[in-house]
Amino acid sequence: MKQLLEKLSNAPGVSGHEEAVKDIIRAEIVPYVNHIEVDTMGNLIVTRDGDIDKPSIMLAAHLDEVGLIVRYIDNDGYVFFNPVGGLFDQTLLNQKMVVHTRNGKYFGVIGSKPPHVMKAAEYDKVIKKDDMFLDIGATSKKDAEKMGIEIGNQITFDSRFTVLHDDIVAGKAFDNRAGCVVLVETIKRMKDVKATVHAVFTVQEEVGLKGAKTSAYKLNPDFAFAIDVTIAGDHPGISMKEAPVKMGAGPAIIVSDGESRGIIASKIILDRIKNTAEEYNIPIQLEASGGGTTDGALIQLTRAGIPTGVISIPTRYIHTPHSVIDMKDLEASINLLTKMLESW
Repeated sequence: MKQLLEKLSNAPGVSGHEEAVKDIIRAEIVPYVNHIEVDTMGNLIVTRDGDIDKPSIMLAAHLDEVGLIVRYIDNDGYVFFNPVGGLFDQTLLNQKMVVHTRNGKYFGVIGSKPPHVMKAAEYDKVIKKDDMFLDIGATSKKDAEKMGIEIGNQITFDSRFTVLHDDIVAGKAFDNRAGCVVLVETIKRMKDVKATVHAVFTVQEEVGLKGAKTSAYKLNPDFAFAIDVTIAGDHPGISMKEAPVKMGAGPAIIVSDGESRGIIASKIILDRIKNTAEEYNIPIQLEASGGGTTDGALIQLTRAGIPTGVISIPTRYIHTPHSVIDMKDLEASINLLTKMLESW
């Protein structure tokens, strides 16, 4: 499981460019399912057939990560970029990045005006992304173009998966490669499931939950779960009042999120989660979040409505080059999903 997370975390997959992640998952999951397809939107949909008179259940985890795309190349070969998904400008400065081109990977460093030449008024200001650029070592625009740099190239953080201590690991794109691992391992481990299970690895979640909307409409399942990550409030700079979820204490079960634009989890789903956790002594945490939302918000609103719940993995430093999770929370999430599906 840790090796799979490492492969997925290290793979590039900014929204709209999820192919490398998709290929890893397809190779892992093919022996365990009856059907596999990539739909028009690019979602990877795998299905384990159940009994014809039993319900269909959709499990969704998004493939894409936040990152950058090339917006402009100046005459000196410096690259200017747009963010893809929600990024805090201060997380970008001086980061080592990877530009993915038709000629392969090229590395660069995000730079800005040096502090040594800043005026006093500039020195105390936060540097915005529009005042940053990517230095790829090119000497001119023509040189950059020869490298294969062009408008629309995806740019990812040059961050590698690392074990910090025991089950605590760090890496990029745990939002939502951690959820993808949960989905893959659930499909591998579940036995004697009577329902038809659709595991959907969705695209473009970070830019509007797009893959969830189209795949849910196509499948029209009876029930659904989104598997994602949530903010852990167990480190300095944030309080448990703001984010009452801890790493290592089990998955967070989302009661509601996103305020007016998010999900209010279906009672039938919440009850099933709670009952399963109690029966099998699986640790869970309940969360009512006011921040972002997940694929579940749009799945719930598809067609005539789909009873939907969200299972989230507590994660530190989401949407930065290095996130941190506890592998025990992934294991508990897999156990919870597997037991629910087997007892449906």
